[in-house]
Amino acid sequence: MERVVILGAGFGGLELATRLSEEVADKVEVTLIDQNDSFLFGYSKLDVMFGRHAIDDVRMYYRDIVKPSVEFRHEVVEAIDPENRHVRTNRAEYDADVLVIALGADLDPAATPGLLDDGYEFYSVSGAEQLREVLPAFKGGNVVVSVLGPFFKCPAAPFECAMLMHDLASRLDVSDDTDIKVISPLRSPIPISPEASAGILAGLARRGIEFWPEARVGRLDPATHVASLLDGRTLPYDLFLGIPVHTCPPVVVDAGMTVDGWVPVDHTTFATRYPNVYAVGDITSAPVPRVGVIAEGEAGTVADVLVHRLRGGDDPDAYKGIASCYIEFGSKEVARFDVNFLGGPAPFGAFAEPSLELAASKQEFGSSRRQRWFGS
Repeated sequence: MERVVILGAGFGGLELATRLSEEVADKVEVTLIDQNDSFLFGYSKLDVMFGRHAIDDVRMYYRDIVKPSVEFRHEVVEAIDPENRHVRTNRAEYDADVLVIALGADLDPAATPGLLDDGYEFYSVSGAEQLREVLPAFKGGNVVVSVLGPFFKCPAAPFECAMLMHDLASRLDVSDDTDIKVISPLRSPIPISPEASAGILAGLARRGIEFWPEARVGRLDPATHVASLLDGRTLPYDLFLGIPVHTCPPVVVDAGMTVDGWVPVDHTTFATRYPNVYAVGDITSAPVPRVGVIAEGEAGTVADVLVHRLRGGDDPDAYKGIASCYIEFGSKEVARFDVNFLGGPAPFGAFAEPSLELAASKQEFGSSRRQRWFGS
């Protein structure tokens, strides 16, 4: 039996464990390890933040995973030895024939001076829950939605937040007294697709939301409620919603697996430079965005590689970077962006305008994965 140890039970870890259980359960023993007791989709944090769902409605508990040849362990990874494929957690030690690192990117709100004292972040569960209590008391003013690092998970998220914030201001009858700005290091909302970027910019314009491209906030001043940008500009705020700086988990850095802060991989197979060690998702430097559905596709490629290794047959296809991402536009409408990053001579994508039909499609996306990964 092949011992497969998967570190991290997000999109990538869940998809890989599921594929191996479905296709080679008789040939593998899969151990899936995560420091959390439950999973939720990244977009569910916006649902929690804006009061559309309670946290218990969107949380999926790992204890509910019942799959042949898969065992979940609720443990904290403390050390990784990639050369020997050995892992130590706070409760046990593991030796793997195949080791897969899918621990995601950490958030570092302390990297931006003033954010913890005078702003909010909405990328963690605790951040979303805190804002759920804060936002109903919003009385209008300057709202800044800002990406604080050079790159971040889910390129559409700041624009989704801004448009949902506009909806909230309308419900609270303070829209006339509210000014919303989105600050991003990117030159356009989704640089790979002028069509999708144009669609998002049009949605912002209809709501009077400003977009400041190629800009980053370096610090907040709690005394004056003024954000200082790295280019010297300043911006007053009454409500600051930040996407914190992203970093690779220290346990991966300490293992010596990173180059320039992230794990390099062969993006056709997601093999690292260590034999039988793979990495997927937000911790890699693969030439694709950090998005849950991208991590899911990467894990599918690793599954193809491992299934081929155990079952034989035709060589697996190289990863193509094909994915579909849903984008919240407020007013209960959702758009979709279909993208192919690596399957052609250049990346390309298509944009489907926001609609109620796509909102239903997004719900199906979530429920289908919930059923597939958790059986509920």
